[in-house]
Amino acid sequence: MAQDKRTAKGRKKGIGKVTIARRAVQLVVLALFLAPTLIAGWGLLGSYQGDGSTFATPSQLPFFGTLSSTTIGGFQLLDTFALLQVTLASRSFDITWLLYALPLLVLYTLVRGRAFCGWVCPMNLLLELVDWLRGKLKIKVKEQALPRHIKLYVAAGVLVLSAIFCVPVFETFSPISFINKGLIFGSTAGLVTFVAIIVIELFWGHRVWCRSLCPLGGFYEVLGKVGQVNIAIDHDACIGCNQCKRACICDPVILDAVVAGEDGIVRAGDCMLCGKCIDVCPKDALHFKLGRGAKPEAAADGSRA
Repeated sequence: MAQDKRTAKGRKKGIGKVTIARRAVQLVVLALFLAPTLIAGWGLLGSYQGDGSTFATPSQLPFFGTLSSTTIGGFQLLDTFALLQVTLASRSFDITWLLYALPLLVLYTLVRGRAFCGWVCPMNLLLELVDWLRGKLKIKVKEQALPRHIKLYVAAGVLVLSAIFCVPVFETFSPISFINKGLIFGSTAGLVTFVAIIVIELFWGHRVWCRSLCPLGGFYEVLGKVGQVNIAIDHDACIGCNQCKRACICDPVILDAVVAGEDGIVRAGDCMLCGKCIDVCPKDALHFKLGRGAKPEAAADGSRA
């Protein structure tokens, strides 16, 4: 066992298969939202490059939209958290809004809420670049700068403020919107938040935004409690080297119970299914699993959502 722990370090060099797949999905999603604007002959960042010819309006194409609201073949998809903000801000409700939100809500509930954060969100992709840059600059930051559950209260606060000020609050300062809508429409909403996050990530704490402050992450953490796709462990193969915990971008403590042999899956709603723990495990002890199974009575606090 001791020899295994010593030799575990340095194994599985390079980018793992799950990480390659995840980054490919993130880039494809980003490109998918940019494509309609380019196909219509418009420029990015809200520019128009017409020369007098008649150009199609991007919104008239079969696919068009943002991560908040997308139209596919005439059917609209809405982000559930954005819908909640709009409903509270407008103090009105239309049953069709719920129909538009249900497909994504059901998808992320069944898979795992924060799979959006790990596989779709452009901020996650950007912050991996920040992680790389920080490493190159040899800058040391706090691993757990703030408690991760703060984002649950931030999410609740966003909804309350949306109702009070009659404005979908998160949409006005969201760094996700800044990247997504900024590239398409040239929107600067969320620019200040975006810059602040980059500075914080570089010089103060590791994944402070994703782990502790993002209200969308807080909303999806709640959905993650019932997700059916999970990280599972083979306890016989695990050597307790803790490389998985060092690689975790959600919060290392969510792996405590599985590494300690107290549970067979990562149950915390915070898990993004990013697969970094799978990629770095020198013994291939971690893998994706469908289904949650019964929760052991002796499960440690680290396995709780």
